[in-house]
Amino acid sequence: MRWAIVRFPGSNCDEDARFAFAKVGLRAEYVWHTETSLKGFDGVFLPGGFSYGDYLRPGALAAKSPVMAEVARFAREGRPVIGVCNGFQVLTEAGLLPGALLANLNLHFTCKAVGVRVERTDLPFTRLYGKGQVLRLPIAHAEGRYYADPETLERLEGEGQVVFRYAPLHGEADYNPNGSLHDIAGITNEKGNVLGMMPHPERAVEEVLGGTDGLPLFLGLVQEVAR
Repeated sequence: MRWAIVRFPGSNCDEDARFAFAKVGLRAEYVWHTETSLKGFDGVFLPGGFSYGDYLRPGALAAKSPVMAEVARFAREGRPVIGVCNGFQVLTEAGLLPGALLANLNLHFTCKAVGVRVERTDLPFTRLYGKGQVLRLPIAHAEGRYYADPETLERLEGEGQVVFRYAPLHGEADYNPNGSLHDIAGITNEKGNVLGMMPHPERAVEEVLGGTDGLPLFLGLVQEVAR
C-alpha cells in the first residue's frame, strides 16, 4: 500500500507522518498540494500544521488546492483518507466530513497529552484497539473545538460516525481540552473510509516521544494490505 502525504504551504507534521508510516513498513511519499493526480497511490494523509498560515480560517484555503479534487475522488471510491489536526480542518472545509473546527473555548493554543476513547473498532484505523480503550495522545491546536448543528450531531451519533471522543486519563473532570460538542475528537464519513481527528497519532509511535498509543492506528493500515 502506497500512501500520499499531501504538503500544503505551512504543513509541519508531514515528517512525523512519514516516520510513522515507515515505522510500520508502509511506503509513503510527499505530494505537493498543486498536484492534480494521485495515480498510483492507495491512501491519502493530510498532515497537521498551519496551511496558508490559517488565513481566513484553518484549512479554508488548503481545501481549494488542486490536489483536493483527487482527495475527494479517493473519498468517493472508498479509499482511505486520514486528516489529522489541520488535515481534519481541511476535510471539513472541503465538505468531505461534516461540521467545523472552531476556536478552543479557552482561546489559547493548547499543547498537551489528552485521553481519547475509542468508540469504534470495525474500521481499518481502529481495528487493533479495544472498544472503550482510552488512549494517551498529544494535541496541539488553537482551533479544535468540534461543532455541528443538532441534526448533524444526531446523525453522527446515530450512524456511529464518532470514532474518537475525549475522555479522562486519570479521572479528571476537565478532560475536554477545547469544548468540542459531545466530546468529539474524531469522526468518519458514512462509508467509514475518511477519518478526521484532532489528536496526533503520528506523534505517539515511540516511547521516547511520550508513548505508543498511536502506533496501532498505523499497524491497522498494514493489516488492510494483507486482507
